Amino acid sequence: MSPLTGELLPLDLVNTRPATGDLLATSADLRAWLELQSDRLTEQFTDLTAADLAAVRAVREHTAAALEHARHGRRPSDADLAALNEAQRAAPAITELAWTGATVTATRRRTGPAGPRLAAWLAEAAAGLLADPAVTTVRQCAADDCVLLFLPAHPRRRWCSATRCGNRARVARHYHRHRPA
Repeated sequence: MSPLTGELLPLDLVNTRPATGDLLATSADLRAWLELQSDRLTEQFTDLTAADLAAVRAVREHTAAALEHARHGRRPSDADLAALNEAQRAAPAITELAWTGATVTATRRRTGPAGPRLAAWLAEAAAGLLADPAVTTVRQCAADDCVLLFLPAHPRRRWCSATRCGNRARVARHYHRHRPA
């Protein structure tokens, strides 16, 4: 199964753990997922190690747990919030200023090794979602065998993807209506 992408970055990260397994089981899986997310990240992350993968997976687990509480209006655990804060602290962010010849530009950068920087970017994205009032509108796919999350742009959206779960549900309904008695 290929990862579902196109949701907010923290949701895409959580969705790498579908009901059928872990889409970030290896460093190569992480690199492939990062390639799918390349337009959202401000830097390239190469040569990621098993420890870096573990850091990203830890951010994913803490994000998923905190999100499960927050989207239902419940308080996330202190341990999950602390872990996400710690991941951000491990690679501090600065706003780097540069002169382009006509204007000053400001670019947000993180310092430190690649793995902690990546985990910090992901934890920061999770913090943004968890602090957003829209977090309570995050939904789980309505398909019985799907655990993927999405932020609906339309209030009637029920599935993570119309082409994945939506089509399967429509085909199942059609089969039920038209099967021989």
